[in-house]
Order: sequence, then C-alpha cells, then structure tokens
Amino acid sequence: MIDIQNLHKSYCKRPILEDINLTISQGCFTAFIGPNGAGKSSLLRILCRLDKCTQGRLVLKGQELQAWGSQELAQELTLLQQRLNIQSRLTVHDLVIFGRYPYHQGRPRPEDETRVQEVLDYLDISDLGNRFIDQLSGGQLQRALIAMVLAQDTELILLDEPLNNLDLKQSIAMMDLLRKLVDDLGKTIVMVIHDINLASQYVDEMVALKDGRIFHRGPTEEVMLKPILDELYNMDLTLTQVQGRTLCTYRN
Repeated sequence: MIDIQNLHKSYCKRPILEDINLTISQGCFTAFIGPNGAGKSSLLRILCRLDKCTQGRLVLKGQELQAWGSQELAQELTLLQQRLNIQSRLTVHDLVIFGRYPYHQGRPRPEDETRVQEVLDYLDISDLGNRFIDQLSGGQLQRALIAMVLAQDTELILLDEPLNNLDLKQSIAMMDLLRKLVDDLGKTIVMVIHDINLASQYVDEMVALKDGRIFHRGPTEEVMLKPILDELYNMDLTLTQVQGRTLCTYRN
C-alpha cells in the first residue's frame, strides 16, 4: 500500500532517520516499536506529509506521495497525533464531523451527518454526541478521536501513541477496537507504541527502530525474540510464552 525507499531525514545536519526501506502492506496492523529517540514519530509524520524527508521516495498506491493533492490524500490516510490542540467546548459531534472536512470543505451535507451517526453507533458512543470534550474521561476522549478518524473514511490510519493516558482496561479496549477495524473494516493501521507486550497480542507486524534506522522488522512472532529485544533496548529481558503469545519481563 505504501512503499518507503531509501528515506533519510536530518535536522540541522543531524541525522534523525537513515536508510529507511519499508513496505506497509494493505490490511495489516503494524506497530513501530523501539526506544525513545529512535525516529518512530518522525517517520509517522513523514508518511502523512506533516514533515518532509531529506532524501528518499515514498509511494502510496503506486503514486508518489508528493504528487497527491491535499484533499485527495486526506481521503486516503489520516493521522491521530499524540498531542492535539482541541477546544474544550467542542462537542463530540462537532469533533467527529470535523473528520468529514475533506469531503464537505466546511459545509456539512446530510450524507456527512449520516456518516457521523454511523460512526458514533459503531463505536457505541452515540450518547456522547452532545457532550463537551472536557466532560469526557480519557477512554471516552480516545474513542471520540477514533470516531473522528473513522469519519474521515480513509483506508490507512496512522496513530502516534494512542494509548497515552489510558489505564490498562482502557488500553485493552482500544487495542480490541483497532484490531476490529482491521479485521472487520479492512483498515490498514500503523501505530507507534511503547508497550510491546500489549502490541504483541494484537498486531500483525512489528517494525523495530533504533538510532534512526530499521533495526528489525517482520511478523510479530519473529520480532518478539530475546536476542532482538535485548539489543534493541540494551537490556537483559526474560521472554515467556503465555497462551501462545510472547511476553517479556525485566528484573534488575
């Protein structure tokens, strides 16, 4: 679906990403993992044109990423950033209908309202439609943000640490939802996540980044291995199998 070829990114001559070659498969749930400063969020921003690479080629559905018109691209991919500046007195309905902007250009149509209601129903948050953003719990707000993303009707969804500020129960509910979007709606999801144990229970593929380079990538079970994770995080980890899934622990 999206091909990244020989991508490099530098800030003030300091390399941030180097020699990134990667293909994101259609209908796949992919996690970017790795230590802080590895370049995970920077790569995500480049994928949605919020930032530019210094060198390299990005191709979305056979067309150069830079060749897409802004409105066209907004109907193909969407990014949910880690930090959003959202007006506290915005209602959930208004937030979600903003996701339809690439289609209505500021003038919502009846079909946009219909899509908003479908998304709210799908996520079981119709009762929150008239609630203000600052009245929501962390879990409710994350679901409202996912509703905004779904309303945009893009095949590719990029998420930068969507589990931030969520407790364990809310995090599991969010991962359940994201897995459902892939399995039921055919979405392609790429997310930055630090909780590799939680990611390993849900994602199809992992891309491990370290020092701005791809350290390892592949199916989840081929990345969740002690030699790979030890070197990735510079730690002596213990890996165990629980119900056919690999989990890692650390004890000093």
